[in-house]
Amino acid sequence: MHAVRLHAFGPAENLVYERTEDPVPGPGQVRIAVAAAGVHLLDTVLREGEAGPFPAPVDLPTVPGREVAGTVESLGEGTDPGLLGKRVVAHIGTAPGGYAELAVTEADRLHEIPEGLDAAAAVAMIGTGRTTLGILGFTPLGPDSVVVVTAAAGGIGTLIVQYARNAGATVIALAGGPAKAARATANGAGLALDYTRPDWPRQAREYLDAAGSHATVVYDSVGGATARAAVDLLGPGGQHVVYGWSGGEPLTFTAAELAGRSITSTSVLGPTMIERGGGLRALESRALAEAAAGRLRPAVQRFPLAEAAAAHRALETRGTMGKVVLEP
Repeated sequence: MHAVRLHAFGPAENLVYERTEDPVPGPGQVRIAVAAAGVHLLDTVLREGEAGPFPAPVDLPTVPGREVAGTVESLGEGTDPGLLGKRVVAHIGTAPGGYAELAVTEADRLHEIPEGLDAAAAVAMIGTGRTTLGILGFTPLGPDSVVVVTAAAGGIGTLIVQYARNAGATVIALAGGPAKAARATANGAGLALDYTRPDWPRQAREYLDAAGSHATVVYDSVGGATARAAVDLLGPGGQHVVYGWSGGEPLTFTAAELAGRSITSTSVLGPTMIERGGGLRALESRALAEAAAGRLRPAVQRFPLAEAAAAHRALETRGTMGKVVLEP
């Protein structure tokens, strides 16, 4: 098979598209003919040799990638024969192997892809979708909600905008550049602003003042000055929900600052998010069901498998919109 392998930690150019041996499914496992493989920002961290959330860096050489969708084409010993030929999607966990034409994973990780959902969208929902629903579990939304979404053209941001609009909330979307802001508008945001422009806070404030309201929730994956300006839009009782800091520095507050403004700030990624969502598998199932029903529509940016290095560079320079997916 062809796969993308990493022989040495370092820049994106170290990802090499080459021939390698086909993986063999073990007991209770399946082998998937991959139609789409997810690319995550965490993959770029692991590529550099950092452990990320894992105890140690991966062993080399390795085939990166932890999210795959495709068709079951081979079974390991003791695996349900009814799985053969099924269209499936799986988050294959801490064992990599997704950037390839063939990938192996445990049968109990599989979800059958709902009819009408393509492989790339399924990959987006099994990872980005499940995380989005976990994040949203901290903040009930309704018609009285006024939501500010940073990185609103990204994979998670796109889904938060849609979810909030479905709930009847008012949505202010912040995105880096006019093209991304336009994407957020098309996605249903009431107001979409380019946060690289210095006047965006004034425009947001004027929008809120005209409606006689304050923001009630800020979903923050950017941090830094952008997050600070977004939080300044919150009224008393507002929530700052943190799930990343792609701008380099997380925005933090002292207890006195939070009390003085009558707001809360919560970092939501981690075990608590998973527990609230009923576990990873429950979140994955819900995410796929939401996409199958058309309520959530993931944004996907596709790259050929052979161009995995270009996909990594685009992610690292914020040159992507939506979930990045490799297609063999």
